[in-house]
Amino acid sequence: MAAGKYHDIDFARLELLKLLAEDPRVRVRVFEDYANLEAIREASFLVTYTCEVIPSVEQQASLREWLEQGGRWYALHGTNSVLRFLDNGLVDTPDSAPQFMEMLGSQFASHPPIGSFRVDVAQPEHPLVAGIEPFEVTDECYLMDMKAEVDVLLDTGFEGETPGFVRDQWQYARHPVLYQRRLGKGCVLYLTLGHCRGHYDLRPLMDFWPQVDRCAWESPVYYELLRRGLNWAVQPEKIEQPA
Repeated sequence: MAAGKYHDIDFARLELLKLLAEDPRVRVRVFEDYANLEAIREASFLVTYTCEVIPSVEQQASLREWLEQGGRWYALHGTNSVLRFLDNGLVDTPDSAPQFMEMLGSQFASHPPIGSFRVDVAQPEHPLVAGIEPFEVTDECYLMDMKAEVDVLLDTGFEGETPGFVRDQWQYARHPVLYQRRLGKGCVLYLTLGHCRGHYDLRPLMDFWPQVDRCAWESPVYYELLRRGLNWAVQPEKIEQPA
């Protein structure tokens, strides 16, 4: 699934499809929301690059059942976001979809301006990050409210201000960049990196964004993490099912 606001969804969708095409066994269907519950139930895995795409209560229940029965969900960047642009110019991130965020394990709260930050490996022996060294990346440093117990694989430290958000003051803490959230027989793998925006992706808030943002998409280690996550999602014993 690739859909939502304020991001270059077309770019992200194409890049993910190219990576999925590297495995000739995978068959892909692409949607803009969670409405096709039959397709999700039949899928062996789900990949989402979205921003403020929130499933209905019925859809949340179906997603949770699918996960608990063994589904694998690779959730990227803004999948856990709810954004409200206030009259005072600030962005709020209200807790308006608690069951959905608990299922994902986190909810986006704020981020500082796009910049460079260090990502550390929390579990160097874990197969999903084994051999990856700490790295610098230019991206949105996601600060999140954790909603469930998760297994952190990559993280970063942050202290400071996040101008433009209601919650704009943050004391030092470690924040997950890549984690697993287990539910029954299934699992969510969440990677916060991967912001992208073109010139026209902030409409109607802004007619023209002055630069094209590609952030982690310009980093080889990001593509390595994407490939590892997709390989994790592809379960060989179910590969004949549509993704």
